[in-house]
Amino acid sequence: MSPVDEPIEPRNPAEPVIHRAKLPGRLSPDRLHIRPGADGVVATDPDRSGWRYLSFRSFALRDGETILLDGPEQEAAVVTIAGGGVDVDVDGTPTLELRWRASVFEGMPWSAYVPANSGARLTGRALPGMRAVVAVAQAPLSGRTGVSREPILVGPEDVEIELRGGGNATRQVNNIMMPAFPADRLLVCEVFTPSGNWSGWPPHKHDVDDPPREAVLEETYFYQLSRPEGWAIQRLYHRDGSRDAFMPVRHGDLVIVDQGYHPFAATQGYDAYYLNALAGDRRTMANTDDPDIAWVRTLWPAMEQDPRLPLVRP
Repeated sequence: MSPVDEPIEPRNPAEPVIHRAKLPGRLSPDRLHIRPGADGVVATDPDRSGWRYLSFRSFALRDGETILLDGPEQEAAVVTIAGGGVDVDVDGTPTLELRWRASVFEGMPWSAYVPANSGARLTGRALPGMRAVVAVAQAPLSGRTGVSREPILVGPEDVEIELRGGGNATRQVNNIMMPAFPADRLLVCEVFTPSGNWSGWPPHKHDVDDPPREAVLEETYFYQLSRPEGWAIQRLYHRDGSRDAFMPVRHGDLVIVDQGYHPFAATQGYDAYYLNALAGDRRTMANTDDPDIAWVRTLWPAMEQDPRLPLVRP
């Protein structure tokens, strides 16, 4: 067992295992970037990503089309993206109605938490002439206490809107399922980056277990653009130069954030969105900045926040 694989021994055998670091990155840059197929689906899982926990899938449902949620032994987060809504039926409980969202730029998210060991069925409630685009993140249980055993509906009024940064690094974060939410591993938020702005800035990482400064978190970015013909820039890099990937990401793409710092830039004329799904051993969003660039935070107190934000609100 390598030092990366070796877990930190819990003080109590009943406590969840905490791993010291992420698994070594094994994917080439082209494997980090997943483009949708003809059916519009993008997906990854631990085998595809080379990590321990997080699975992600985005797909589109016709009105009335029904699918069963894969991996019922895992907890799941279901988030509406575009084209309508979705009904979530969990065994033995009333239907959770995730209502209309024409696009991420035209409304706040409707989401549902589906506890592990629950059979769940999703039924599309698409707007006329459209398909209901939905994203699903999943992760196995850690054994921690305080996790909900009942499904939870998260409506727009339950989502905290946070404006971060300053000047052309201002962005909107919609906090959907954050550390205080009674999930196990899953954390979910969405980020809106206005045309010409930066997010994930200064660049940060979450690769090693060093509480309270940093925690090990696996992460996916799922993108939408205000005009689907556009593109934006995602960078993933290590400070020592052992990785440096620039990716032109498009509407509907998915990126696996398996290692390193990961800033993002929206191109002029195109507002950008990405859904963040994360999973780890600790229930935290702790991360550390690139020490070469962290100083830019000192600029923000003298800068106005971008008046275009929030792009969406309840």
